[in-house]
Amino acid sequence: MRVVIAGGHGQIALRLEKLLAARGDQAVGIIRKPEQAGDLEALGAEAAVLDLEKSDVDTVAGVLSGADAAIFAAGAGAGSGTDRKDTVDRAAAALFAEASERAGVRRHIQVGSMGADRWDTIDVSDDFRIYLKAKKAAEDDLRARDLDWTILRPGALTNDPGTGLVYVAESTGRGSIPRDDVAAFLVALLDHPGTARSTLELISGETPIAESL
Repeated sequence: MRVVIAGGHGQIALRLEKLLAARGDQAVGIIRKPEQAGDLEALGAEAAVLDLEKSDVDTVAGVLSGADAAIFAAGAGAGSGTDRKDTVDRAAAALFAEASERAGVRRHIQVGSMGADRWDTIDVSDDFRIYLKAKKAAEDDLRARDLDWTILRPGALTNDPGTGLVYVAESTGRGSIPRDDVAAFLVALLDHPGTARSTLELISGETPIAESL
C-alpha cells in the first residue's frame, strides 16, 4: 500500500511512517524543509519536499498520483499565528483533499481535533478557538467531497509510550492518548474501509486497537 502523509515530519506522522514501513507499505511524507528528508528515510519512508501553503492542486495531485490512501496529519502547531492556523489547518487540508480527488485517491483520512464541533462554545483560549474553527472548516470541506473520508479527532496528545488500548466512538468525552496509539490507530483505519464517512473521537481506553474497529 502506498500512503501519502501531509505533515510528514510531525510527531504523529513520523510514528506512522515507521509503522507503515515496518510492515512493508510505502510511506511518503510531504515535508516543507529538505533537511528533514533524512529523518524520514531513516525510518524507511520516502520524502516529498512540498509546501502545501504555497502549492497548487495539480502539483499536490502529482505527489498523490498512484497512492492507495492519503492522510492529512499537518498542523500549524503551537505558537503559530492566526494566519497560519488558517493557511495550514484549513486551507492546506482543503487543498490536499481536492488533490486527492484529482489524483483519484479515494481513501482519505484527516486528523482533526476534539472540540472542533464546539469551537464557538467550548471554554478555551482565543488562540485555540481559532485553531478549532479552522479544523471544523476543514472537516466541513472534506465531508462535502466525493471521497471515502474518515475524520479522526484524538484527545489530548501525550508522548507516553503507547499501550495499544483505546476507546473510540462518535463522542468519547474528554481524555488523553499517546501519539504512539494515534499512529497505530491510523494504520488500523487504513485496514478498515468500512470506517469511511465516519467522524471518530479517540482516547485511551481498554480495547485493543485491532478489536476497536
